[in-house]
Amino acid sequence: MNETPRRTKFYLDTQHAKWKGVCAGIADYTGIDISIVRIAMVLGTVLGSGALIIVYFAAAWIAPVKPLELSRQTPEDAKFWQGVRASPRRTVRDVRSKFRDIDRRLADVETYVTSSNSRLSREIENLR
Repeated sequence: MNETPRRTKFYLDTQHAKWKGVCAGIADYTGIDISIVRIAMVLGTVLGSGALIIVYFAAAWIAPVKPLELSRQTPEDAKFWQGVRASPRRTVRDVRSKFRDIDRRLADVETYVTSSNSRLSREIENLR
């Protein structure tokens, strides 16, 4: 069974990996700059007890590699899906707000076109 990859799942990003792709995957999943994730990983390893290395290897072993079809997305798509992962409710609210704005503008255009506007009628007649 061929399953469609989920955009809201954590994947290893081997295209931008330095080693296994865990830091690149975290950066892609959260939207945080990859350099910041790598610096945090190094600092956490040096200042921590070494448990972060175990977590890193566990993530590299457990997490699947990012499918190619998800790697070919525009920056706008990537930002949208990062927003969905971070706050699904806010993303739904933003999308609804955009649709309400589009609906309002379409209603304004419809009102303008269907009204008895003599100037518009002249413009249409001049085009014929």
